[in-house]
Amino acid sequence: MSDPEKLVDEIEALGRRLAEARASIATRIIGQGQVVDLSLAALLSGGHALLMGLPGLGKTLLVDTLSTVMGLTAARIQFTPDLMPADILGSEVLET
Repeated sequence: MSDPEKLVDEIEALGRRLAEARASIATRIIGQGQVVDLSLAALLSGGHALLMGLPGLGKTLLVDTLSTVMGLTAARIQFTPDLMPADILGSEVLET
């Protein structure tokens, strides 16, 4: 097992890095602290998030900013009514 003091130091370091990430995001996304926190929570927990809102509220900007701050890549998909999940993820065809 790890030394408890070392574990506490690692947790505090992660907390500082998360605070830095929030501060970096706050320079581009203003007044949406709860949305930023929930998006970070979904990202860090390995979950999914559905961002819904009217046009022009900064959803794409938030995702682009999150990907930049976290060192990831982001791609935007414009959905249409006829778009199916298999169109994005691909599909597997089983041949017998």
